[in-house]
Amino acid sequence: MSTRADDNRRLLMRLGIAAVAMFGFGFALVPFYEAICQVTGLRNILQPDDVENTQVDETRRLVIEFDANTHDLAWRFRPLQTSVDVHPGQLVQVAYEVTNTRDVPVTGQAVPSYGPQIAGSYFKKVNCFCFEQQTLAAGETRTMPVLFVVDPKLPDDVHTITLSYTFFEVAGTQVQRAGNGGQG
Repeated sequence: MSTRADDNRRLLMRLGIAAVAMFGFGFALVPFYEAICQVTGLRNILQPDDVENTQVDETRRLVIEFDANTHDLAWRFRPLQTSVDVHPGQLVQVAYEVTNTRDVPVTGQAVPSYGPQIAGSYFKKVNCFCFEQQTLAAGETRTMPVLFVVDPKLPDDVHTITLSYTFFEVAGTQVQRAGNGGQG
């Protein structure tokens, strides 16, 4: 007959093995994630892209359209230009404007997306506000640049690319004001 102490030791041993297995699984996820991204062509969209020294393809023109959205975030967010005409390989800078309409500081993170989806592999952002979280003071308006190049290897059947950003509030970063019950 086993004693309560023996049962507790077995349970502790099982929990210890489970904890070590979970810790090892966490480390194994990093190379697994990198391998999946390499196989599928996905990449970290919140980091600067490697831009090769390319020649501008003056024989081809693309229309780059810009879109701005917020997700459950009380900010006004818009591109300062709705579109630009570019040559593949041309370095281009555009800007977006964002305003915090709340009366408290709020932190947000922009996530880019591309249409058509294949264009994302050829759209190289050199500098972008989406690389870092943005904290805006109450009522603050900020102009944020995006510097990019479209790789000349973009398939010839793509003539228009839409760059869309969606700003999300970063959880746990809102400054709470005393006496408002956490409502801002």
